[in-house]
Amino acid sequence: MTFRRFAFNNVMRNKRTYAAYFLSSAFSVMAFFVYAVFAFHPDMSGGSVHSNVSLAMHFAEGLIYAFSFFFVLYSMSAFLKTRKKEFGLMVMLGMSDSQLKTMVFLENVLIGFGATAAGIGFGLVMTKLMLLAAENLLGLDEPLAFYLPWEAIALTLAAFLVLFVVISAFTVVILRSNRLIDLLKGSAMPKKEPKSSVLLSLLAALLIGAGYAIALVARGTVVVAVMIPVTLMVVVGTYFLFTQLSVYIIHKSRGNRSLFWRGTNMLFLSDLAYRMKDNARTFFMVAILSTVAFSAIGSLVGFKTLMTKTLLAENPFAFEYRPAKIDEGQEKAELAAIEQALRVEGIEYRKLQVTMSSQTRSDAEKSVTVVKASEFNAIAVAAGEKPVELAAGESMIIYYSNEFLGNQMPERGKAVLKAGAIELEPIGGQSSVILPNFESYYVVPDEQYEQMEHPSVQRFYAFDVDDWKKTKDAGAAIEERLKESRSRFISVAYELHLMNQSYGIMLFIGLFIGAVFFVASGSFLYFRLYADLPEDKAKFKSITKLGLTDRELSGIVTKQLMILFFVPIVVAFVHGAVALTSMQNMFGTSLMSTSMSVLGTFMAIQAVYFLLIRGRYVKEVVA
Repeated sequence: MTFRRFAFNNVMRNKRTYAAYFLSSAFSVMAFFVYAVFAFHPDMSGGSVHSNVSLAMHFAEGLIYAFSFFFVLYSMSAFLKTRKKEFGLMVMLGMSDSQLKTMVFLENVLIGFGATAAGIGFGLVMTKLMLLAAENLLGLDEPLAFYLPWEAIALTLAAFLVLFVVISAFTVVILRSNRLIDLLKGSAMPKKEPKSSVLLSLLAALLIGAGYAIALVARGTVVVAVMIPVTLMVVVGTYFLFTQLSVYIIHKSRGNRSLFWRGTNMLFLSDLAYRMKDNARTFFMVAILSTVAFSAIGSLVGFKTLMTKTLLAENPFAFEYRPAKIDEGQEKAELAAIEQALRVEGIEYRKLQVTMSSQTRSDAEKSVTVVKASEFNAIAVAAGEKPVELAAGESMIIYYSNEFLGNQMPERGKAVLKAGAIELEPIGGQSSVILPNFESYYVVPDEQYEQMEHPSVQRFYAFDVDDWKKTKDAGAAIEERLKESRSRFISVAYELHLMNQSYGIMLFIGLFIGAVFFVASGSFLYFRLYADLPEDKAKFKSITKLGLTDRELSGIVTKQLMILFFVPIVVAFVHGAVALTSMQNMFGTSLMSTSMSVLGTFMAIQAVYFLLIRGRYVKEVVA
């Protein structure tokens, strides 16, 4: 048997242990490859997709590549520790130090090459499905054609082969500091009783509690200012939560005789302290990675929902047009182009017009805007807003508001116009978004408006359409026609289309990166579980000789697995909920429904993952 064949057989003999690492690495390769397929797609330069998509996809590749380096390095280190006894036997039988390092290097390269090939192969199979998913997320008018992505294959193959070779060189360094006796003992070396610090346990609770309190109390731009310190506090607090506070709580639980002596709790709690201490770093990494996945995807989904809601709320008409200046010829030509585009698409519409008159106040140079009541009421009714009812000499102040600013009415101050000394003293105020004016303006009766001088006026046109979703193509044509003009034109359907493309890019990237992080966190749990399997089998086999039934054994294992799977995820769930609530406070609008749907989806996936692993693991331990 050749040395290369010996390394290959070692990998095949340990395939159960390497399975999660292999599949997770292949998934990272596949995600990198899919982004590369989009980045190099011919349509990226053809104008059918947003111009920044290619750059965004390459950025996502970089994130996944950087994360994959540390993920693979950690995974390989964990696997080497579980094989210490095997390495010790090989050294005792005559294997030299250089041969041992060469064997480990070849094994790692072999697994890396297989994961890279599997990731690319699975990515090719899934490419068409991903292209269809991207079409929906990006809102593309034309489908992305399937093509043979030679550039993407070459980039992915080269990048990950280099990554696995470099990491393989790193891992052999880990074997240098191990003595033969340490290798032979492997994981059978006696463990010290886990201890915890009361001070560090209190610090964990204080850091997490204070971080939560600051995040939930902060409002508006203060959220941005406290984001970094709060993140650091919660990260450090989470580390001490798993390394100190959890062990402290378990020790206190063991002191409760009624709890400790009930059923099989003595076995469960005695072993749990060791498990928590051994798995503290794994729990910490899983909690942080899952929090990043929850927060990133929850934020992206929430932002998209929020921006869509805001766009539709603040633009109640299919088209809105405001000429750049009073130029009768240009205004008529642009209006004709808008109406012609609607007629070409066969869309019925109703044109509404409002004239906004700029009036100078007598007490200052600042001007105020005045609008005729009949024109305001006509456009308000069409937009579903409340019309104003004014008697002679009365006026109403109209102010802009949205979910970010809140519904705060400005002071109803009296305005005396310089021309004619006309007094405008509003009888009340109401919010409105129908006119493109972010400052407050006055609505006055038609008779009073006609009595005023109008040295400077600005007209605004709204095109009311029953089914505004059908106006996207007409809106795109008008946008193209007016792109050189300084006039303001908005097509709700076309703007929503562009926004969906922009957010679709981020959502597509965020979902994949979040999925990579979540799969990696599940893999960390799998690594720890199966790394401890031989020891657990021996331990529980000894306990069953003392009279423990299979049902009691299954109950203990199930409770330990539930803690292993759900404690870090629940911590991440709470971290993510606080982070998304803080983001909600920053924007002053509710993201709760979308946030809870994202977090609930992740919890459901974790529950399914737990049920699948639990069945196999109990069967292995009980067998």
